[in-house]
Amino acid sequence: MSNDLTLYNSLSRQKEVFKPITEGHIGLYVCGPTVYSDVHLGNVRTFTSFDIIYRYLLHKGYKVRYVRNITDVGHLTDEGEDKMSKGARVAKLEPMEVAQKYTFGFHEMMRRFNNKPPSIEPRASGHIIEQIEMVQDILKNGYAYESNGSVYFDVAAFNEKNDGRYGELSGRKIDELIAESRELKSQSDKRNPSDFAIWMKAGEDHILRWNSPWGEGFPGWHLECSAMSTKYLGEEFDIHGGGNDLKFPHHENEIAQNAGSCGCGGARYWMHTNMLLMNGRKMSKSDGNTITPQQLFTGDSPHVTDSFSPMNLRFFMLQTHYRSQMDLTDEALQAGKKGYTRLMEAWANLQKLEGQGGAQNGTVGKELEAGLAAAYAEMDDDFNTPKALAKVFELVSRINALKGGQLSLKEVSKETLEKFKTSLGTLLFDVFGLMDEGEAAGASGDTLSKVMDLVLDLRAQARAEKNWTMSDKLRDALNDAGITVKDGKDGAEWTV
Repeated sequence: MSNDLTLYNSLSRQKEVFKPITEGHIGLYVCGPTVYSDVHLGNVRTFTSFDIIYRYLLHKGYKVRYVRNITDVGHLTDEGEDKMSKGARVAKLEPMEVAQKYTFGFHEMMRRFNNKPPSIEPRASGHIIEQIEMVQDILKNGYAYESNGSVYFDVAAFNEKNDGRYGELSGRKIDELIAESRELKSQSDKRNPSDFAIWMKAGEDHILRWNSPWGEGFPGWHLECSAMSTKYLGEEFDIHGGGNDLKFPHHENEIAQNAGSCGCGGARYWMHTNMLLMNGRKMSKSDGNTITPQQLFTGDSPHVTDSFSPMNLRFFMLQTHYRSQMDLTDEALQAGKKGYTRLMEAWANLQKLEGQGGAQNGTVGKELEAGLAAAYAEMDDDFNTPKALAKVFELVSRINALKGGQLSLKEVSKETLEKFKTSLGTLLFDVFGLMDEGEAAGASGDTLSKVMDLVLDLRAQARAEKNWTMSDKLRDALNDAGITVKDGKDGAEWTV
């Protein structure tokens, strides 16, 4: 590994020099989506942040096992109903049909944002045996109790035997939890309001259910990640990540479950992304302050005045540190779109430059080397993408000045320029995960345009004949292929 990497550990509430358990290897677990609806923009921000973290760990030379789960059972609504069951009831589908549909949609959205797939993507429903075994271990160790077919984690017993450890991640105290707790009907058999379910008895109308030593039921949401992270990364592993909203109770309960089942600590480092706001406020469907990724791609929303490609949005996300709140506004998106375009134009200009200097660098060559080293140093400081990007834009000014003749290429050795091209490309495309959309469009745009002209003509003909089934089928097929069609007064427009 090159320079030391520091990261902010939510558990210690401070930056720490990262030291993996096994030299050269990293176990990374990130809580994945609950697949009962379309992925929302806050999810995209979290998974894109961890994609950049994953990419940089790979760049540093680590062999990374990246595990990101799919939650398809056990995640309850505020009313105590399984979110998968609710999604199935609303859509009149089998729960696993719902899971399959939205898992495909999630994967497609990750692909469009150029997020790498994880090494392993386990489903909660495929690990029921492991979850039952973990419940049995927690019971055996005296940290849980059975009540009317459900099993609850005994927070007070755990705290008594573990020096008040519960709450170490979130800073919450049991007395506060008891005062704040709302007793759900499905959890009326708990001894204390702070206790939480690790196995739930299935009611007569509950669709998702499995046999267990305690009767038919289903696992608690918090248990799933403890069981799957342990199975694939071991009783102790390096990094656990997720959104800040998961810190309590989800991640707090994971820590308790891991310690309660095997006396182990689970993850050594906990990392959390911050909230995504819109127009300075929390996103909310109820007051209309919300927007979907698809609406941003098409511009079909009262909150924006333009459309934004996945790379425009990825660049926009790079401008905010993963631990800071990100505020989505039309003005900021427009500025980000211009910044992305300027960066890609500078990259194209750089490819046209040829070194003219000798073996030794002049001032400009040294500035290029120092600027790029500074950008990578910012990534070593808790993956600070906005500061790294700022260093890159200082280099953009020099690239454009070299292209325009304001700076002399004689100040840059041929070797330095070639290394600079390679290293900057690595940072932009391998680490930041950006793609040059203009270059990709140039390679295949003419062919795609001709095909799309034909398809839209066929769709227009179907609409003229009021063949709505065929019109919708063509639109949906294009959407599945990552091509969005927007109907307007002057005809249909499409974007990739």
